[in-house]
Amino acid sequence: MISAVSHRLQAKSAALLLSIEGSLGRIMTGWFIAAILASAVRIAVSPLHAAPQAGTLLPYLLLVAAPLLSMGLALYWFRNGGELAQPVTRLARVGRWRSVNLADAQRHPLYGSSGIMVSLLVGMLLNVPVRALEYLAAIPALSGTVPAWLSTLHLMMTFDVVLLSSLYTIAFVAALRRVPLFPRLLAAIWAIDIAMQLGIASAVAGTEGLPPRVAEALHMLLDGNVKKVMISITLWLPYLLLSKRVNVTYRHRVELD
Repeated sequence: MISAVSHRLQAKSAALLLSIEGSLGRIMTGWFIAAILASAVRIAVSPLHAAPQAGTLLPYLLLVAAPLLSMGLALYWFRNGGELAQPVTRLARVGRWRSVNLADAQRHPLYGSSGIMVSLLVGMLLNVPVRALEYLAAIPALSGTVPAWLSTLHLMMTFDVVLLSSLYTIAFVAALRRVPLFPRLLAAIWAIDIAMQLGIASAVAGTEGLPPRVAEALHMLLDGNVKKVMISITLWLPYLLLSKRVNVTYRHRVELD
């Protein structure tokens, strides 16, 4: 019975993976439309001090375009991702493994990005709209003269959403295309994510005139972001280190008998 359930779950994950791969164009189009509409609403409801200028629109253009550009570039960079060279130095040394060549790895029944990996793929992809919605909800459009604390907060939060959305999109494509460096790439992005939240807190805390209510709300937002990254690390780092699928797909090695 357990074997039957496992086979059904495997079949469903493989079907979902094929659906994701075949729908990348529609996903990108859907993101473009949804992000444009959400940005227009955010600008429309923001208490602008002057007519919208280029500086008002630029953050939203970056918000919309950065994930699309990142995905397009990553699909080009990683078009032959599974054939890229393995790193010279192994960082993942947990377990007992035997290296195999690419052909043997590809013939292994666990080779590929299906199984539990699909959940990680979906999570990285969903991280993009979630971060965008948090940004749109928390940060108003700016125009005219604004306080220094608000300008700094706006700049840092815009940089955060553009950078991390781009990086998680690249990691998604790297995982989908079975790029050998994917596990350490994702680990690096987690570290950057945490560093960005701490950097925003430090930069904004150093500005004068920050209202206490804004400081409290910002603390809750940044603390929530750090906790989400830590939960991701707790859930996925052991999997990335110990999973037979991850090791055969991205590290081209199989467990010793």
